Amino acid sequence: MNDRSPRLLGTAELALDEEHLLAEGPFWDAPRQQLLWVDILRGLVLRGRLQADGTIAVDDRLEFPHMVGAVASAESGAWIIAGQETLLYRRPDGELVDGPRVIPAGSNRRLNDGKPDPAGRYIIGTLDFDEVSETEELLVLGSDGRLVVIDSDLTLSNGLGWSSDGSRFFSTDTLRKTIYVRHYDPGSGAMGERKVFLVTTDGHPDGMTMDSDDHLWVAMWGIGRVNRYSPSGELVAAIEVPALQPSSVTFAGPDLATLVITTASKGLSEEQKAARPLSGRLFTFRPGVTGQPPALWAGPPPS
Repeated sequence: MNDRSPRLLGTAELALDEEHLLAEGPFWDAPRQQLLWVDILRGLVLRGRLQADGTIAVDDRLEFPHMVGAVASAESGAWIIAGQETLLYRRPDGELVDGPRVIPAGSNRRLNDGKPDPAGRYIIGTLDFDEVSETEELLVLGSDGRLVVIDSDLTLSNGLGWSSDGSRFFSTDTLRKTIYVRHYDPGSGAMGERKVFLVTTDGHPDGMTMDSDDHLWVAMWGIGRVNRYSPSGELVAAIEVPALQPSSVTFAGPDLATLVITTASKGLSEEQKAARPLSGRLFTFRPGVTGQPPALWAGPPPS
């Protein structure tokens, strides 16, 4: 089965009719039953509720004077936020604290997708604004506050995911249309050799999430679809999205049975917007499988 002929499960439903330039990084904060996500280009971190009818209600938004790439929460309610070049910590009382600088100032790069690993370490990637780099990085923030480079030969670091037992770590290089896999030890953070897991031929793989059957759900930028891949890399199903640029996806809700899909409107022509007028909105879909319990960030290192 190739990228052009998956089994179609249906079409995602509109969940939030608010246009985002680049909605990304949906994160299900299970302890508080709330959804976090970002609008990268507007510098917004948003917090909302997934309602019983599949719609999303926005409760709060935090605005920054710079781009933000991703957000995740800790058990305590603290957040880690990928700023444009620096990681930020938001304490449970709302106070913002600077974390480590990841990217040198003025380097024409920014932080992109990030996610906690099964042990709570924070993994974060980078991109180049001109999309011509082949030296973008994937890094891990350890419990001691140190940043360690995992990869330094990427074009555009993007979606991340782990198998249910934590032993397989998946990472995306969007411009190469490639998802990699490597052995992973959640206890120590040790990793094996990076190998190609799959290469797409239709659309660019963006954000991803994993279900309880260890299948990958991947937002396919440019073709209005979310693809489901088996643990061996076979494309087994897809969801149509009424937006051309799906950017990321996560399982949410008390039963982890609802997919939340973010999309983008940036860069679309007037003709493309007319053809897909819901671009930039959030969507939901119940695919008949459940997601893995989301890993939480371990929290900021001791000061």
